[in-house]
Amino acid sequence: MTHCPCGSGLTDQACCGALLAGAPAPTAEALMRSRYTAYCRGDIDYLLRTMTEEARQDIDPEEARTVSAQARWDGLDVRATEAGGPDDDDGVVEYVARFRLNGQTCLHHERAFFTRVDGQWRVSGGEVNPKAPPRRVASVGRNDPCPCGSRKKIQKVLRRLRIRGVVGRLASPAFLCFRAFSSQ
Repeated sequence: MTHCPCGSGLTDQACCGALLAGAPAPTAEALMRSRYTAYCRGDIDYLLRTMTEEARQDIDPEEARTVSAQARWDGLDVRATEAGGPDDDDGVVEYVARFRLNGQTCLHHERAFFTRVDGQWRVSGGEVNPKAPPRRVASVGRNDPCPCGSRKKIQKVLRRLRIRGVVGRLASPAFLCFRAFSSQ
């Protein structure tokens, strides 16, 4: 018994083998895993069958066959899923496929979008190398009030803490609070 290339830990037939043979995928993630297995096996026809008409326009079957045949597939990491369950009609699967091509290690990172068409999961598009939304970090200036709510300027709070030996000169005002240290 061989394990499925998709990394599920299941045997090939218990995992993606049945889907590649024509069984419907129960979830968007299951379809994603079966598509990775299809790439490993060079089954480009399966890849085309599991795409919406619009998504099929963005793929070159001959190029996919060439890459599939020349690559050594090293693994699939599913990073996140949004919806895409048995009762959903849409879903998103973020994944990273690892492979070696022409002697170079490659990563394909994508947020793939899935939708049900006639009751079957299909890939409807994707975003390659997705970026996380920017994090907003509030900075506290030396003349801003201390975040502790003491209504004192942060520079005075820091000066008092430095005199008491609680913090060094490079301490970040965002993590300091006079009240937090006043009970020491």
